[in-house]
This record gives sequence, structure tokens and C-alpha cells, in this order.
Amino acid sequence: MDFGFYGVFMFASVLAVQFFFSTRNHAYWGAILPVAYIVMLTWLLLSNRLESTIGYVLYLMLGLFFLVAEWKAGRKYLQEKRKKELAQIKTRDMK
Repeated sequence: MDFGFYGVFMFASVLAVQFFFSTRNHAYWGAILPVAYIVMLTWLLLSNRLESTIGYVLYLMLGLFFLVAEWKAGRKYLQEKRKKELAQIKTRDMK
């Protein structure tokens, strides 16, 4: 499986979109891409485009690992951003 430049660019783009979705106020936005990934891989398996079940499981686990890692990083970023904003508000209120 040769990814090349465009494959790497697409992979990075999907992870960037996942990070963006996970930094929204509702955590459910971060679930869109993992669910779509599961549906897409299941469709590939059922339409015999993926030949082995082991390959399906490995692709599924690896992809979900990256998507969930980006989701956690986005949620952590949002939480830290909120803490900084609250600290700024508290310092303004003290003046």
C-alpha cells in the first residue's frame, strides 16, 4: 500500500479535522469521524474490498487509535484554554 505525498496529506488533513471537531464545545462532534471510519471500513469488508478479517481489525484498531488520540488532545486543549480564560477573568475582576 503506497501512500505517497497525497496519501500523507490526506491522513494529516483527517487528523486536523478530527482535532478541530474535538475542540468544539460539545464532545459529540469528535465522534463524527470515528463513526464514519467504522462505517467505511465495515462497508469495505462487506463489499469484499478488504480480503481478510484480520486486516479489517488491524486497520480499525490503528485508525481508531489515531482518531481517539486526536480527540483526547483536542479535549485537553479545550480544557486548558478554558482554564486560561477563567484565570484572565479572575485577574480582571481583582483589579
